[in-house]
Amino acid sequence: MVDIFLRTLPFFAIIGLGYWAGRTRFFSAEATAYLTKFVFFFALSAMIFRFSANLSFAEIFDLRLILGYLAGTMAVYLLVTLIAASRGLDMQTAAVEAQCAAIGNVGFLGLPMMVILFGEASIGPMMLVLSVDLVVFSSLIVILINVGRGAGVGLATLRLVANGLIKNPMIVSICAGLIWSALALPIPAPANEFLTILGGAATPGALFAIGASLATKAAERVHVALWLSFAKLVLHPLLVAIAVLLLLPLDGYSAIVVISAAALPVAGNVYMLAQHYGVAPQRVSATILFSTLASILTVPLVITWVGALVTIP
Repeated sequence: MVDIFLRTLPFFAIIGLGYWAGRTRFFSAEATAYLTKFVFFFALSAMIFRFSANLSFAEIFDLRLILGYLAGTMAVYLLVTLIAASRGLDMQTAAVEAQCAAIGNVGFLGLPMMVILFGEASIGPMMLVLSVDLVVFSSLIVILINVGRGAGVGLATLRLVANGLIKNPMIVSICAGLIWSALALPIPAPANEFLTILGGAATPGALFAIGASLATKAAERVHVALWLSFAKLVLHPLLVAIAVLLLLPLDGYSAIVVISAAALPVAGNVYMLAQHYGVAPQRVSATILFSTLASILTVPLVITWVGALVTIP
């Protein structure tokens, strides 16, 4: 536990540095927005493309992993949705709360952290987790919000979903990298160096941007935010663990990576969606703040717990 905590601490220290910069206004909200855009469209895309281009589809595709992670994530999604409905919330708000419980910060925090903790072999499982989050659940929330507003699942809604997927640089980077790999094209040395240098900015830039953005988050709807943080940090990894250890057993290495990914705090793109649609952005903001702070302790705890349950070859 202590060893894992010390190895994850530098990641959270950079987040803390970003928080300080944002809180003291050394980094303005506008500067944070531009840093996030740089990381999202350039640095992180370069890192993901380079990772994907050096992996074959056969190496990373694992149907059992996809179904196991999807089953555990859908279970927490449905549980939170049912509890939201029992509180009398409308479909849009329930969908946003469920998204908080299901979507972790895999791109900005998870990918670099898992590579440090578990080595580059973790890239394949993390790519699959990221793909499920982006393709299934980021599409699902758009559909549910539009259905809740009476738009139905028509061509306009499906077009919104398709545009969101096509314009997401992480999906584009994964697909482009795998296509490059499938064509067996070597990456020229200057291009590889370019991608390495640019991708190297992804980890510190993303962590700093997370912290700076947290400085603008308001702690409103505290009791709801605490419940959603508990669902994300505890229930999500627990249900994924049941799925990938009991229902659709994975090898020990893949299981610990996937469960650790499920233990990550709420992703910032959930807030962007909530703000874009005007659905409960305050409670999402508070949930991101609380879940990120709590994850300093909960992520090492989950990794230690799973490590005691599985055997890693």
